[in-house]
Amino acid sequence: MKALLTGNEAIARGAYEYGVTVAAAYPGTPSTEILENVGCYSEIKAQWSPNEKVAMEVAVGSSIAGARTLVAMKHVGVNVAADPLFTFVYAGVNGGLVLVSADDPGMHSSQNEQDNRNYAKFAKTPMLEPSDSQEAKDYVGLGLSISEQFDVPVLLRVTTRISHSKTIVELNDPEPRTVKPYAKDIKKYVMMPAFARQKRIQLEERFARLKEYSENTPVNRIEWGDKRMGVITSGIAYQYVREALPQASILKLGFTWPLPDKLIREFAAEVETLYVSEENEPYLEEHVKALGLPVVGKDILPIVGELSVRAIARAMNGSDVFAGTRAANVPVRPPVLCPGCPHRPVFFLLNQLKLFVTGDIGCYTLGALPPLDAMDTCICMGASLPMALGFEKAHPELAEKTVAVIGDSTFVHSGITGLIDIVYNCGTSTVLILDNSTTAMTGHQEHPGTGKTLRREPTAALDIEALCKAVGVKRTFVIDPFDMEGLKTLIKREVAAREPSVIIAKRPCVLIVKLDEPLLYIDHEKCVGCKMCMRIGCPAISHANKKSTVNAALCVGCGVCAQVCKFNAFLREAR
Repeated sequence: MKALLTGNEAIARGAYEYGVTVAAAYPGTPSTEILENVGCYSEIKAQWSPNEKVAMEVAVGSSIAGARTLVAMKHVGVNVAADPLFTFVYAGVNGGLVLVSADDPGMHSSQNEQDNRNYAKFAKTPMLEPSDSQEAKDYVGLGLSISEQFDVPVLLRVTTRISHSKTIVELNDPEPRTVKPYAKDIKKYVMMPAFARQKRIQLEERFARLKEYSENTPVNRIEWGDKRMGVITSGIAYQYVREALPQASILKLGFTWPLPDKLIREFAAEVETLYVSEENEPYLEEHVKALGLPVVGKDILPIVGELSVRAIARAMNGSDVFAGTRAANVPVRPPVLCPGCPHRPVFFLLNQLKLFVTGDIGCYTLGALPPLDAMDTCICMGASLPMALGFEKAHPELAEKTVAVIGDSTFVHSGITGLIDIVYNCGTSTVLILDNSTTAMTGHQEHPGTGKTLRREPTAALDIEALCKAVGVKRTFVIDPFDMEGLKTLIKREVAAREPSVIIAKRPCVLIVKLDEPLLYIDHEKCVGCKMCMRIGCPAISHANKKSTVNAALCVGCGVCAQVCKFNAFLREAR
């Protein structure tokens, strides 16, 4: 049977077909749908973890216990999971383990464009790169086999286009799902220095065997064409090369660390001009150059953003496969908080109070953009709290003008330790936890604070208020962010307090709990055209001919606009 699947759906199918027993992840675009789809297979024990490090450690424990295991995350999540990853490469597996890293060339939904192929090289762990959904599924099985054959976790690196594009996939019956027995072996699994030193030697021995495997695996193959042009490529770039340069000879690499030096030399010897086509860093190109081979790569292809068929055709063939076509003049549509979003009044007030705001990763990052203009920094998950403390340490006189803003899921991910740091190091920072009861930015996944598991099964819900008090924050308050006057008074009071405080602005995301309020309209007799309502950045409000208007198709009745209007021009419709 065949099906049209995205790469993420195919990876989940691979976990099902190839005997994965345990799967863990933290949601992050473009990897989120992997675990959401794994959760559809009741045979697999699938879970959201509080962060990627915890997900990786759950996977390590599962692998050591003897189960085939899959762990998934976006590229920056591997930074969080790197600590257990690097040491587990030393220790080795019992049941096979595949780590999926979903990279984001072009930064469609990410704060950086790091190339995680370098993690495989850095950790000396094998890496596979699929070029379509069929390979995404197949490489899960191949990765698990390599993992068990070579006693090492395997990195499966995909990118946004592989994760989200659909191609035909052959579906097969699942293999028997068995768990190997566990045997205590402290020399293998206890990484104290004496044992780790021996493992370091074994790491090099294993790497030599992996290099030999790389030379012979069928996922590294030569596709001969016109030998005047030879292109080394992998991942989604392989598809672009096939379309842009259909006559060229191609060395298609699916096993991209360690790289097959002999195969690369053999290919290079047969072609007149050797090219490398790859997104992001010159990972393949630098390796080819280190072999002493002349090659053309980033001197003609961009190092920033995504590749395309057009970019490759122009650079390598001097032609434009889309000649004669023009891109449509599509108006710019910047991202915006949804109508009725509970974050909107928070950022409107922070802007009004002219506070320095250290921000974090989530929907609320949009509070940095006009017209709200209420966020000064955003670096990585959980950074807002310790950054607020750092700002306070550097500028004590500005402590009363500084707040940190973080979401509920992000707070659980990596904000708790930052809050402990504020308390422990005698900080006075005010922290706003914007609790919308979900992981909203990636599509409304559950987290430990929602009281539901990945499969929406009931579980214990983390009490964020009690947790904040438990780590030493005596001044902890919960408020509805739609109570703008109360929230404004509370923020002003708490930033002035000379001890740590937490304000939990708690209201569910409007997309999961619909408001049951009459919609609003504007009495144009009362509207003076001051545009104050435009400053909240609600998509339901527009301004023309010196008057504001509410779009009834977008309004959800939250009433934030009515609270900021000084002329009482906003009125409720009759039900």
